Amino acid sequence: MQAFEYAAPTSVKEALGMLSANWGETDVLAGGTDLLSLMKQRVHTPKRVVGLKDVKELKGISKSGGGWRIGATVTLAELLANAQLAKEYPGIAQAVDGITSQQMRAMGTVGGELLQRPRCWYFRNGFGLLAKDASGKSLVPGGENQYHAILGNKGPAYFVNPSSLAPVLAALGAKAKISGSGGEREVEIEQLYQIPASATDRETTLKPNEILTAIMIPASGGMMSSTYEVRQRMLMDWPLTAAAVSLKMNGGTVESARVVMGHVAPTPWRSAEAERTLQGKAVSEEVATEAGKAALSMATPLSMNKHKVQLARVAVKRAILRAAGKEV
Repeated sequence: MQAFEYAAPTSVKEALGMLSANWGETDVLAGGTDLLSLMKQRVHTPKRVVGLKDVKELKGISKSGGGWRIGATVTLAELLANAQLAKEYPGIAQAVDGITSQQMRAMGTVGGELLQRPRCWYFRNGFGLLAKDASGKSLVPGGENQYHAILGNKGPAYFVNPSSLAPVLAALGAKAKISGSGGEREVEIEQLYQIPASATDRETTLKPNEILTAIMIPASGGMMSSTYEVRQRMLMDWPLTAAAVSLKMNGGTVESARVVMGHVAPTPWRSAEAERTLQGKAVSEEVATEAGKAALSMATPLSMNKHKVQLARVAVKRAILRAAGKEV
């Protein structure tokens, strides 16, 4: 690990003053479950690390305007332990429950989970976010791509967004609160991510001198939610595919729906096709199956990941049935 300076601010304002306007010079440390690995692998070599553990403004879970505020440094264990939140938004509890490592739950934070870097092995082994060789050719299309994107993968990015929380928070219409030198701003969770167009871009829209401070979740209003993940193994691992669904019902039919897939694209992938399939219909296994097919109708698998298309179809179907209380 490269030597670095460690700073321990006690306020968001103080922390912001310690960050650089350029990527790579400073890094923010929350639970450290991702950053420390990146630093050990020398994928990240910051000159300064700004620790957030003493910043009280970033802690706590509380009701806010009928909805909820979740501080960025709330741990996954704290999130899972909040029974009231889990009752109102079961999809959140299901997403965290899929992170089975007790160490990750104890140390990992909400902000860190949302902003973790891609798990793409090319990126983690020093080939950059767009995974190119010395000649500028992408290594992914003709390489080991069984865990890579099947949507939003026209290039140059082929990695998948690794967050378990992002799909369900996007499905719930949550917003990320971000602080920077220019003040505070809020963005939809979907807008927190982007598909990088060049090697100088990041996979999030966060600036290097900004800090994610909280997640704001609107009141559920009786909306039903769920998360369903497909994993290769149930131990410490990332899903192969995942789907999060929120349903607003009008009697026995779907008035509106949000369907967001995870681990299938460089960003959490919202499916308007699946949402249109559900609207105005009663939830049944047949309707959920059709929605799953619609969600993957635009998929373009790579040479080694065609299996992810069927896995994602199943994840969408089962998330819909789970949200409607009809899980088989």
